[in-house]
Amino acid sequence: MSATELVSFLQFQKVTHIKLYDADPDILKALAKTKIRVIISVPNNQLLAIGSSNTTAASWIGKNVVAYYPQTVITAIAVGDEVLTTVPSSAPLLMPAIESLYSALVAANLHNQIKISTPHSASIILDPFPPSQSFFNQSWISVIQPLLQFLSKTGSPLMMNFYPYYVFMQNKGVVPLDNSLFKPLKPSQEMVDPNTLLHYTNVLDAMVDAAYFSMRSMNFTDVVVLVTESGWPSKGDSKEPYATIDNADTYNSNLIKHVLDRSGTPLHPEITSSVYLYELFNEDLRSPPVSEANWGLFYANSTPVYLLHVSGSGTFLANDTTNRTYCIVMDGVDSKTLQAALDWACGPGRANCSEIQPGENCFQPNNVKNHASYAFDSYYQKQGRAASSCDFKGVAMITTTDPSHGSCIFPGSKKITNEARTVVNTTSPSNGAGGSRLISFYSSRISAVDKALKTFLTIIFSILLYIPFMMF
Repeated sequence: MSATELVSFLQFQKVTHIKLYDADPDILKALAKTKIRVIISVPNNQLLAIGSSNTTAASWIGKNVVAYYPQTVITAIAVGDEVLTTVPSSAPLLMPAIESLYSALVAANLHNQIKISTPHSASIILDPFPPSQSFFNQSWISVIQPLLQFLSKTGSPLMMNFYPYYVFMQNKGVVPLDNSLFKPLKPSQEMVDPNTLLHYTNVLDAMVDAAYFSMRSMNFTDVVVLVTESGWPSKGDSKEPYATIDNADTYNSNLIKHVLDRSGTPLHPEITSSVYLYELFNEDLRSPPVSEANWGLFYANSTPVYLLHVSGSGTFLANDTTNRTYCIVMDGVDSKTLQAALDWACGPGRANCSEIQPGENCFQPNNVKNHASYAFDSYYQKQGRAASSCDFKGVAMITTTDPSHGSCIFPGSKKITNEARTVVNTTSPSNGAGGSRLISFYSSRISAVDKALKTFLTIIFSILLYIPFMMF
């Protein structure tokens, strides 16, 4: 997408907070007057220049902040990304870069409006469970100590990238999948910190509290944790069996509900950490493993990879308040693979393929892609629109765009049309009550979508094209 197309997409999806992995001028310009709040970033390869020169830091602030603020609502600057663990040779430059940028903000009188911090990998925290025993890797204390002093002095957050997916994958058999996915647990399944007797029902809360305990061990208690990345991949290779659409949907949906509950963590129930979802778009050109390319909520063509379950009343996206979703063929699939999937859908899958027979409404255009899309959608609708039912070995995708054309009405549209007709044409008292319930159902969903997406639901997106999402 171009920058203007991207911003239009964000507005259409009602995204109000984003995080960039750079300070792309076209995007910052396009964000002007939209009220979308943005965290911009200093890439790792610019740390040397900024950390070595106050003049370069001042120039960076002038070029990337002053030139756009306040028309573009920049809320924070992320200096580097996981510097201590990915480019440790640049670690000595981290605090000089942060201090120089802060001085430039002070000179521009923007230091009270825009915060500065740096995102860290979870691996800088050792012994993360039980959280009360956690501490920062002592190898980095010479950087972490002055960083925490700076964050405390300026009221800035400790930025952490937390991935329960990796905790689960590295500790299979020790960390249950349900704990990683925020699934409801029996009391016996909860993780208990033996030192504090605090009960943890999910891995993310334990990771956040590990950061708080690590700061407490260094006598810092006034710095809040901001989770700058979290998510779950929707596809993986043979060594990544838990990278699935269902698990990604479950994790991100439950994460959003958990944050919206504003229940905090066991250690700090009064503080709810904001979280950016990683990420907005899949990155199809990323190097293996397969999961690296499949963290997005959307494909690059803006269709959803899956639909989040957040409202409590079913599935929604910002542009999908009626729950109208379809399953269609992805672009670029070879006809042989597609034909095999079509044969399965119309055979063992028991999809209703009568409409794609010769002479019927959906026979034209007479090609395997059109016929397969209709069959896939029939199967998907029969399966209750479960995300996992729209895959067909990786050749199908969910869309909120109605694929119906001419007299060919896809199953997803037929279902909604029939539901609406039932409500409108009903006159009996019992069915009339049913119609009222249907209207109330959709009204409550729209309300839930508005509340969730206007107040909190946020999407990390990176531009490079990176595009990791949230609230700050």
